[in-house]
Amino acid sequence: MPILNKDMTLCISLSARPSNLGTRFHNYLYEELGLNFIYKAFAPVNLADAIAGVRGLGIRGCAVSMPYKEDVIALIDEMDASASAINSVNTIVNDGGHLTAYNTDYSAVQRLLAEHDVPSALSVIVRGSGGMAKAVAAALHHAGFIRGTIVARNEVTGRAVATLYGYDWAPEVGALTADLIVNVTPVGMAGGADADHTSFPATAIIAASVVFDVVASPAETPLIVAARKLGTAVITGAEVVALQAEEQFFLYTGIRPTPDQVRRASAFSRTP
Repeated sequence: MPILNKDMTLCISLSARPSNLGTRFHNYLYEELGLNFIYKAFAPVNLADAIAGVRGLGIRGCAVSMPYKEDVIALIDEMDASASAINSVNTIVNDGGHLTAYNTDYSAVQRLLAEHDVPSALSVIVRGSGGMAKAVAAALHHAGFIRGTIVARNEVTGRAVATLYGYDWAPEVGALTADLIVNVTPVGMAGGADADHTSFPATAIIAASVVFDVVASPAETPLIVAARKLGTAVITGAEVVALQAEEQFFLYTGIRPTPDQVRRASAFSRTP
């Protein structure tokens, strides 16, 4: 990586619980491609001040993670179709002080469903109702998954997502089962209060033919580990992060890394 200098372009991420995944992914590719860029993760004390800093300091790109994907909308200038379609943001690009919001989570989930050949005839349960859950529900809906349930304790947000995409709503998983189960909550995330827990009961995991956990750190969450022990097909949060980060990298730099470069950057991002 180049020595820090006045002409270096800064990209950042904003999250309540930052990890090194994005930092290592982007900086790996900056170094490999010889780009005068640097990437740093932040946990903002004040979201509005952080976005004002992106604009005022000329920060080129800003990744947005939980719980800011909807709150940030009021602070930017323009919504790309990928973000406005689901009213959720995970990427901001700064062009001379003009902030445009995107959602690369949506496209990443769509790609993964296709790459893993997940049949759209499957029934689905999505646990969660935040910004990432919207992206997942939208990707499922637009891929033809018509039988689904949004599980969320917050009835207002849960029903809103369910209604938007034609799914049912339930406050708890309980005895519900489905062919495809998707965790879009922090349950199983490293460092969290529920790091050692699975987001679905054993009955739901056993009944599923595909288990998808968007939690990226660790890639092998308790839910993914439980599914692998049963021989069930899985999609991991590490896969989501790699594909959405690839698209972010392109938006920030204008350079599309090769599949091999993405694979190596993703592997590097998960090393201790």
